[in-house]
Amino acid sequence: MRLLLDTHTLLWWVLDDRRLSARARRAIETTTNTIFISAATAWEVAIKAAKGKLRLPPHAEHRIRNEMSAGGFKELAVTWDHGLAVRDLVGPHADPFDRLLIVQSRLEGLTIVTDDRAIRGYPVDVLW
Repeated sequence: MRLLLDTHTLLWWVLDDRRLSARARRAIETTTNTIFISAATAWEVAIKAAKGKLRLPPHAEHRIRNEMSAGGFKELAVTWDHGLAVRDLVGPHADPFDRLLIVQSRLEGLTIVTDDRAIRGYPVDVLW
């Protein structure tokens, strides 16, 4: 399975947060699955941390990078096609980062690993 981790999913994985569902944890741990992390996730973490909307423990960015490397996670770039496809995305989700993840999931054939109920309203595969 090809999985795209939502930002909170990645953070909960790295920080071993109990809010990460058992099903999501198993899917991330399964070595036959390919795990993708969008560049939009790094952008979201950076912006929200800078604005004080996201509090991370010391050296969290370093831990995230190490965990991505150790887990063999793949970085997913944001392409021109991804950016343009957001324009045509119809639906109630207002978060620009999540809208980009939805588009990336659709265009790249990925299942989004997320607890975000609003994403379930889109024609994408969701695992939680």
